[in-house]
Amino acid sequence: MDILITGILLGGTYALIAMGLNLQYGVARIMNLANGEVLVAGGYFAFIAYTSTQLSPVLTIFVVAPIAFGLNWLIYVLMLQPLVSRAKNRGQLERDSILATFGLSFIGVGLMLSFFGGDYFSYSFLAVPVELLGNTYGANRVLSFVMAVVICGALYLWLNRSRAGLAIRAIATAPASARLVGIDVKNLSALAFALGGAVTAVGGALISTYLTLDASTGVVFTLKALIIVIMGGVGDVRGTIVAALLLGVLETVVASLLDPGLTLAAAYVMFLGILLFRPQGLFGKKVT
Repeated sequence: MDILITGILLGGTYALIAMGLNLQYGVARIMNLANGEVLVAGGYFAFIAYTSTQLSPVLTIFVVAPIAFGLNWLIYVLMLQPLVSRAKNRGQLERDSILATFGLSFIGVGLMLSFFGGDYFSYSFLAVPVELLGNTYGANRVLSFVMAVVICGALYLWLNRSRAGLAIRAIATAPASARLVGIDVKNLSALAFALGGAVTAVGGALISTYLTLDASTGVVFTLKALIIVIMGGVGDVRGTIVAALLLGVLETVVASLLDPGLTLAAAYVMFLGILLFRPQGLFGKKVT
């Protein structure tokens, strides 16, 4: 039970991180390999705010989110929209966006190294035990999980109940058909990309409360987010949440019972299994 709850707590935050990439890839069709650097930047912001002003990370996310939204909007409009406009098919767009965001990730790492150095950073926030079902867990982990549930739940409701959310889902399903019914694909894709970046940065601020980060750790979170998105199904919010929880539990089981160094390897084994036996994702329908 202790391993299960710890895995679920970790998976909740993973869901928030992967939700950002799912919005960017599932809707805007941009495979953002700089996703992890956005996460680390959000963590840096929370670290600086807490250590310099004692501002709670829970309050910091209300500053991080709009800043990340604006920056990601600019990145999409200035850097990625030209790639979308010139792409003749989805394959070309994915190839170009992978190359562009791969370079962007290096720029992000370089900027963070320049401003903050290469040292690991962490801080003590709510590092007190909380008892759940007879076991103790860090209050910071529990709080991060609760915040992730609230944000993921709000996103799910917005995507399924609001007019803009339904339009975004239509773009994710059939962008060409969405244009025929008057949906502004260009602006809504920019909105989805910017919103995905904001969600990822918020996830970084929350995860920094109990994990040690540095400027170069973003690639690890990018890979984990990619695994979750493919497992859950591109554009499928429900699948993303379930896949993130499964990954969190798997990593906790491997770290507790085998070796913490094998967690990433175990994640890739599960990822390969999904690709081989269920490439459409956990809840996707098999194409015949």
